[in-house]
Amino acid sequence: MSTPVHPHRHLVRARDLADLRYAEPLDVARLAAAAGLSPAHFSREFRKAFGETPHRYLLTRRLERAATLLRTTDRSVAEICLDVGLSSVGSFTTSFTRAYGRPPTAYRAAHPPAAQRVRIPACMLRDLERPAR
Repeated sequence: MSTPVHPHRHLVRARDLADLRYAEPLDVARLAAAAGLSPAHFSREFRKAFGETPHRYLLTRRLERAATLLRTTDRSVAEICLDVGLSSVGSFTTSFTRAYGRPPTAYRAAHPPAAQRVRIPACMLRDLERPAR
């Protein structure tokens, strides 16, 4: 007897690609190809399954990683922008401010240097860092 296949398995494959390769130039067409769907159908199904568009999901993943880098490194905002797969510092700053309520430099200033932070399990930290929508 075979185990039932989850109906969103193909979408999870694309979401995993976004999680693993967020810093690469990903677009809806590439994510849709990973899921084996047309871009339009993929976008509709992804939103239905995960509650947000593929573009929004990828942007959120990139912003989460940027927030981590702002707290834990001394890299410039421009370097971090490029490190997470974004190409415009202005758009990055705008998106980051919308998601976290303050610009990247103010976000960094509001957090103690990494050496002074208490170790928090990664699973809890990811949950706390995810921007609220």
